[in-house]
Amino acid sequence: MTIQTVFERTEKKYILTLSQRRRLLEVISRYIKPDEYGESTVCSLYFDTDDSRLIRHSMEKPVYKEKLRLRSYSTPKRDSNVFLELKKKYNGVVYKRRQTLKYTQAMDYIREGVMPNDSQIMREIDWAMQYYPGIAPKMFIAYDRTAFYSKTDHELRITFDRNVRFRTDNLDLAKGHYGERILDANLCIMEIKALCAMPLWLTQALSDLKIFPGSFSKYGTAYEITEQRKNDYKGGQYCA
Repeated sequence: MTIQTVFERTEKKYILTLSQRRRLLEVISRYIKPDEYGESTVCSLYFDTDDSRLIRHSMEKPVYKEKLRLRSYSTPKRDSNVFLELKKKYNGVVYKRRQTLKYTQAMDYIREGVMPNDSQIMREIDWAMQYYPGIAPKMFIAYDRTAFYSKTDHELRITFDRNVRFRTDNLDLAKGHYGERILDANLCIMEIKALCAMPLWLTQALSDLKIFPGSFSKYGTAYEITEQRKNDYKGGQYCA
């Protein structure tokens, strides 16, 4: 299997009930096929500064924003492949740089700054890491993903994420994918990722089922929860 390292595409998010998900898949099943990963648990460590500069900027809905994260599919072992990613979004278009590393290489880079290689992508990621003083793992996010591709356009990808959860301690992918839920069990996040415009069969299915784009940031939602708790604590709403 070829691992893609550079992405350029549009991404649209939708919040669906599990019933809507089932009905949509019934309608479009003949046009899609399962992703190579099939069902997977996506685990990500998001990097940020002490004052959460990246996520605060992202939540302001700017024209340009970027994220840095380390991602794995399930809990990694020492020799597992993980993905160090720099994700940029400009005017609605997503540009992503992904460096495939062994888990031990990634941790040596994160903890000690040891460059695993001198590739162009790794240099871009390292430049971004150096640009933000004090950047470090800030939030762990995990979710259970089911992914599909279009049978005729491999650039068109549809994913469904359930059981979105987070934690702010044990910020290490190897510690497992447990965390606090931040999305109702009856809901999922659908993302449609495409290089070009969506095909008619998909836009028609979304229209017929009255499924409309929404907004949901996994890291942003988890950040808001933690900030609210800090404010509640300062305001005396927590008792010893």
